[in-house]
Amino acid sequence: MRLIALVLSLSVAQAMAAPGNGNRFEDMDALLAEKGLMTRLGEQVQQARDSMSEQASSLVINAMAFLGVPYRYGGNSSETGFDCSGFVRAVFEQSVGKVLPRRSDEQAAATEVIDRNELKPGDLVFFNTMRRAFSHVGIYVGDGKFIHSPRAGSHVRVEDMRQSYWQTRFNGARRVPMSAEANKP
Repeated sequence: MRLIALVLSLSVAQAMAAPGNGNRFEDMDALLAEKGLMTRLGEQVQQARDSMSEQASSLVINAMAFLGVPYRYGGNSSETGFDCSGFVRAVFEQSVGKVLPRRSDEQAAATEVIDRNELKPGDLVFFNTMRRAFSHVGIYVGDGKFIHSPRAGSHVRVEDMRQSYWQTRFNGARRVPMSAEANKP
């Protein structure tokens, strides 16, 4: 239920995510109240919001804005499509101005190793999907879920890391350092 509230609140907030749109959370609360959803989801929305930093919230909101964008090998824009690492790179660059390397294995090498039980929204999750380590990457959104651009013929979507496919291919979790020194690709 918590993830449903998070996804709903983030998707409603995506239109308000642009700089200069005032307080996104207040606008989002007003819209949810207008639709009659705030009374039903208010507590879960607040819990999800409280569990994320402003930076993580911005990352997850921006990532959710790309739901449905088609997969494209080598793709790095919403207009033409994304591959997994192009998606992650675009989200970080647009959300927090952080430029990550282009390939998923390079993104793993440029980020801080964390334990799976330390995952927070906005962290990166890596998988071995092509018989090599760190061949796939996504962004953790909370509650065991991650958002990614999975494969040809598919689109950006949220999936559960606890599914057996992802569990057996999990390579590790990483946190993107946000210091100015770490902003070099």
